[in-house]
Amino acid sequence: MLTTAFAPERTSPHVDGKRTKSVTIIGAGPGGLAAALLLANSGVKVRIIERLPQVGGRCSKIEADGFRFDLGPTFFLYPTVLERIFRLIGRDLHREIPMVRLDPQYRILFGSGGELLCTPNLDKMEAEVRKISVADAGNVRRFISENRTKLEAFRPVLESPFSGWKDLFKLSLLKLLPILRPWKSLDGELNRYFEDPRIRLAFAFQSKYLGMSPFNCPSLFSILSYLEYEFGVWHPIGGCNAVSEGMARIAREMGVEISLGESVEKILFEGRKAVGVRTDAGEYRSDAVVMNADFAQAASKLIPNNLRRNWTDKKIAKKKFSCSTFMMYLGIEGRYDDISHHTIYTSADYVQNLKDIETEHKLTDDTSFYVQNASVTDSTLAPKGMSTIYILAPVTNMNENVDWTKEAPAFRAKILKQLEKIGIKGIEKRIRYEKVVTPADWQNQYEVYRGATFNLAHNLGQMLHLRPRNRFDDVEGVYLVGGGTHPGSGLPVIYESARITSRLLLNDLSLDASGLEEANQPAAVVS
Repeated sequence: MLTTAFAPERTSPHVDGKRTKSVTIIGAGPGGLAAALLLANSGVKVRIIERLPQVGGRCSKIEADGFRFDLGPTFFLYPTVLERIFRLIGRDLHREIPMVRLDPQYRILFGSGGELLCTPNLDKMEAEVRKISVADAGNVRRFISENRTKLEAFRPVLESPFSGWKDLFKLSLLKLLPILRPWKSLDGELNRYFEDPRIRLAFAFQSKYLGMSPFNCPSLFSILSYLEYEFGVWHPIGGCNAVSEGMARIAREMGVEISLGESVEKILFEGRKAVGVRTDAGEYRSDAVVMNADFAQAASKLIPNNLRRNWTDKKIAKKKFSCSTFMMYLGIEGRYDDISHHTIYTSADYVQNLKDIETEHKLTDDTSFYVQNASVTDSTLAPKGMSTIYILAPVTNMNENVDWTKEAPAFRAKILKQLEKIGIKGIEKRIRYEKVVTPADWQNQYEVYRGATFNLAHNLGQMLHLRPRNRFDDVEGVYLVGGGTHPGSGLPVIYESARITSRLLLNDLSLDASGLEEANQPAAVVS
């Protein structure tokens, strides 16, 4: 077996003449790539090992027959976080990775009647809301204003590690209770602003970015829809996967080694301390290991159960996990230029649809779904005269009630029929490329625990210090980035998890972490 001495014997000016420190990152997802940039910029020798043949993880691409799709995230929100990371390494995000701000941001069609063309232009947005509820239109600006205050108050929490319950007091969270109102659900919080349930839903569906229902999701997450209106919904040219590829390109320019198509089999330990990893190609020794793989799946696979105290296999199995998603990626003959870039359809009985997903674990006939028709914005995604259609339907995570080997064909047909409700008709005869990903595929092909595409749920019992910590305290020398750790799921906070983790790691290696700090600056305005 090949053994790689991963820390070269040159000296580094960052470590006072001592041997250059080395870090192995498991997984080339957004969090792993962001951590690699920050650590490499701080003088650390970094190697990323990725099981798949391309970078990005759930933020990678599907490419075939001239069509290009995002595998997972298609909304690029709150670029401020990644802009800051790029500034810290001496780069400009928008110069390295071109993107456009969408207006309108998306179209919402309510199965119960009515629709909204959601726009960051608040005058126009108020007019849209007024079409459905005159009384609610006047509260749009109040919602934006109060959530601006909420984000600023809570932002230090999102940017800080949580090593234990004492940190709750250190950051004066108790003073934030009147603003955060953790006793309320997201829908309950929105009821302070909007009477019409459809308007509340328009400002609450973003809880699906966390894989949760707005009736169970904590009220804190009203900031998600605020972020869209304040900082924009963006489309990177080529898709969100282009951000991952751009980060990987820059990482390689900075000396980061990225091994693709290589599977980590276990983390190597001496006692309780991680000293490297073993892959299907060899062993790599390093001073620390950053785990960017799906937390529950990777912890169970890579770290012996007897070394885990707080996150044993038994305890992980008892945790609450997000929903899953049924995905369709369609390469289409022709175009649908009258369909918005992003369209959300909500079930006529949205509450029951959520119950079917979260508690009854069954499939809904009139299911909610989301469609991306990005070719109306980005001509790079399909051959000339053709287009890409990306479809996501939230569904139960893996459960014995649903056998996807049997259910997938019928559910596919149901989704194609549902598309008629948003104006996409006769699509099946125009399909030139098709790929379907079910919860079973998320679990088996992409190694996502229970196929829960948004990781651990974000209930109050699984947030802050109760979530797997950035410095994984079950063992030594293992650090976490990604949606399975603090601050949580969604690209902006995943990028922030990389900055939190990198600061902890550099401090633990007695390296200078000051280069990861910067006064916050407003997001750049790019059109």
